[in-house]
Order: sequence, then structure tokens, then C-alpha cells
Amino acid sequence: MKHILFTILTAGALLAASCNKQKQAIDAQNDATKTAIEHQKDAVDANAKEAKAQAEINAKVEKANIEAKQASDQAQLDAEKKKADAEAAAAKARVDAEKK
Repeated sequence: MKHILFTILTAGALLAASCNKQKQAIDAQNDATKTAIEHQKDAVDANAKEAKAQAEINAKVEKANIEAKQASDQAQLDAEKKKADAEAAAAKARVDAEKK
């Protein structure tokens, strides 16, 4: 009877130890999964930060291009205005010359 009781207690102890190892393995796997997720979150944050910085750079470039086109268009229009003034002055000069 003592041997049977000892065998049952030993089997119970081994079973408990086995359960503890399984639980520890589950906890270790859970910790590893959470750590991997945290690393992914950090990578997402870093990528978003980089994308925002690039978007700001692109916006500055686009703004500079718009301003440059505006300046170019205005210069072209100023030149056309001066040309129109010169043509009008030349036409007036011809009229004055014809009258004399």
C-alpha cells in the first residue's frame, strides 16, 4: 500500500511539474509575442514619422514650384504689358508723324 501511495504521489508531483513547465512555456511564448508586437508598433511609428517628414519636404518643394511659376507668369505678363505700352507709343508716334 505504501508503494501505491508513493507511486500516486510521485505521479502527481511529476504531473504538477509538467503542468508548470507547460504554463511557463505558454507565458514565455506570450511574452515573446507581445515583444514582437511592440517592435512592430515601434516600426510603424518610425515609418509614420519618416513619411510625415517626407510629406513636409514634398509640400515645401511643391510650394516653391508654385511660387516660382507665379513669379515667372507675372514676369511674362509684365513683359507683355511693356510690349503693349511700347506698341501703343509707337502707334501714337506714327499718328503724330503722319499729321506733320
